[in-house]
Amino acid sequence: MNTNYDVIIAGTGVGGLYTALNLPEDMNILIISKRELILCNSSLAQGGVAAVYMPEDDNIRLHTNDTLIAGGFKNNPDSVNLLVTNAADEMAQLIELGVDFDRNPDGSLSRTLEGGHCRRRIFHHKDATGYELTTKLQAAVLERKNITVMENTQLCRLKKTDGIFAADLLMGDEHITFRCRNFVMATGGIGRIYDYTTNSAIATGDGIVIAGEAGAQIKNLSYIQFHPTAFADHEKRECFLISESVRGEGAYLLNCKGERFMHEYDERLELAPRDVVSHAIIMESRKQESNEFYLDITHKDPDFIRNRFPMIYSKLLEHGIDMTKDRIPIYPCHHYLMGGINVNINSETSVKGLYAVGECSHTGVHGNNRLASNSLLEALVFGHQAARDIAVKLDRQLPFGDFEFEHTENTEKIPAGIRTEVRHIMQKSYFVIPDMHEAVNGFQRISELKNMLESGNYTVDRDYIEAKAITGCAYLILKEVI
Repeated sequence: MNTNYDVIIAGTGVGGLYTALNLPEDMNILIISKRELILCNSSLAQGGVAAVYMPEDDNIRLHTNDTLIAGGFKNNPDSVNLLVTNAADEMAQLIELGVDFDRNPDGSLSRTLEGGHCRRRIFHHKDATGYELTTKLQAAVLERKNITVMENTQLCRLKKTDGIFAADLLMGDEHITFRCRNFVMATGGIGRIYDYTTNSAIATGDGIVIAGEAGAQIKNLSYIQFHPTAFADHEKRECFLISESVRGEGAYLLNCKGERFMHEYDERLELAPRDVVSHAIIMESRKQESNEFYLDITHKDPDFIRNRFPMIYSKLLEHGIDMTKDRIPIYPCHHYLMGGINVNINSETSVKGLYAVGECSHTGVHGNNRLASNSLLEALVFGHQAARDIAVKLDRQLPFGDFEFEHTENTEKIPAGIRTEVRHIMQKSYFVIPDMHEAVNGFQRISELKNMLESGNYTVDRDYIEAKAITGCAYLILKEVI
């Protein structure tokens, strides 16, 4: 087995895959996937790619302004400029790769509208854009002879020594040390630190904590987005998302009385940015003393709804809801991370040769709230930036060395219930409107759990890595806010 590579990429979402595809084909690349290849947040993205591409009545200035407004003007202006300026090139490359964006009857690309956007600039594939992108990028990656893909491979530790990165990878029950000249974190978000999230099972923040332990700066981890319209099914930890584009196509938000209420909170009504809508729902829930809220698009043509939102339509039918006739029960839940591993304009961290792309990274693009459909675009633009920078800087003369990770014998499994306890703490203390009393008490308990995991003699397996990551991310979030 080859254990030495030019580049190792951890994560098989859009950020990791697109980085790999834009690296020179003479580089030896390894991509690792924690679980199955398709299990990532990117594949769950419903909305689309926001881009000023072949604009009719749109321009870069307008996209920039919408991004800054949504982000509370806490965005990094240079990163935002790069994002909106490079969007057209990335769209062209996606189309060349065979991504099937929806088209109008005349053959032109279809655009939809989402909250916070002043123009219809969201390019989409029905209501499953992320899946379309991810599967097409995966197919392209698997055709490349210079790229090796390993599934069910857990990143446990990362260390830089003599200019070379050593990665402790867990494959089954076996730990193997792999080495590379450049390492790219594309490990996704942190949704599993909450009781309820739209994120997939892999979103435990592993890459963020491991990068931090390797010396990278972690920034603004408390910048968390709660999506206002997750399907209200509190029996499941993973909440099904009702896409922003449903409101973009005219759906109304209703309270427990069946009344529209957004006019009391924001003049943009249902198309206000996500943080505004989520905050309004919580305020309205307190006013009405009820958590019952609905999304209603029944006033639209049934055929249009079924054709535009086939995945959402069929998923809701499984729950006995016909969205062409019935109101959809919704409530806010955790959705996206705007903070993460801090990177520069080239996606490089404070550790030379270590890069981060996608949701685990902090580019500064989103400010404190992400504009809808800027996430896939960020993964594309900054994944491409990472690939460009690596191609320029890669030093093939640097020897790999023979560093190996040591493993402690006679270890024990971690106690049960750590992750569940952390989730409960975060759900109570740092939801849409934070509870500072709960946050202070929660931080004390999470600090205890963090110290226990770091100082104990525990088996370094998937349970341990994920529990340590969840606890470490929760610790950093509450430390920022109390």
